[in-house]
Amino acid sequence: QLQLAESGGGLVQAGGSLRLSCAASGTIFSINPMGWYRQAPGKQREFVARITSAGTTIYADSVKGRFTISRDNAKKTVYLQMNSLKPEDAAVYYCNGPNYSWGQGTQVTVSS
Repeated sequence: QLQLAESGGGLVQAGGSLRLSCAASGTIFSINPMGWYRQAPGKQREFVARITSAGTTIYADSVKGRFTISRDNAKKTVYLQMNSLKPEDAAVYYCNGPNYSWGQGTQVTVSS
């Protein structure tokens, strides 16, 4: 079973930055598109950003210009650089891609 492990979350003040990491198992990582998603309390999980195997990126309108997704295929890791964080960005953040199981996520808390 292909697994993912997210890390890098924490408590940050509004306007601050965090960098999330997602380490993947398996040999298919480099050919998979990978995405970041988030789920706030009482809300459905929502799309944040996605990156293809070739590095093409797409973002949710709510994070465009503030978040950057990237990947290192040699390390089988996908990153999410989050700048200018807002209280509404607070959520559990998950990464995922085809054939992977959902990980535990990493909590991001933004204080106003």
